[in-house]
Amino acid sequence: MNPKNELDIEFEAAVKRVNDYIEPFPADFLLRLYAFYKKATNDYSRPNSKKPIINAFKTNALFQVKDISQDEAKQEYIDLVNNYFLYRK
Repeated sequence: MNPKNELDIEFEAAVKRVNDYIEPFPADFLLRLYAFYKKATNDYSRPNSKKPIINAFKTNALFQVKDISQDEAKQEYIDLVNNYFLYRK
C-alpha cells in the first residue's frame, strides 16, 4: 500500500469540509461536487435518486467530466470547495 500523496490528503480534507458544513449548498455547486467526487473516486455507479429529473442532472454532470483524469477531478473538487468557502457570503 502506497502512502497518501498530498493531492489525496487535500481531497479528503475538502470532502470532510463539505460533509461537516451544515448550511445548504446551491444545487449547481452540488452537481459539480457530485461529478468531480464520482470521477475522483472512480465510482461509476448510476445515479439512484427516486426523482428521474435529479438522475438526469447527475448523469449530465458526470458526462461533463468524462474526459478528465482522476487526479484532475480531485484537484477540481478541491478548488471548487476552496473557492466556495473563500467567496461565500
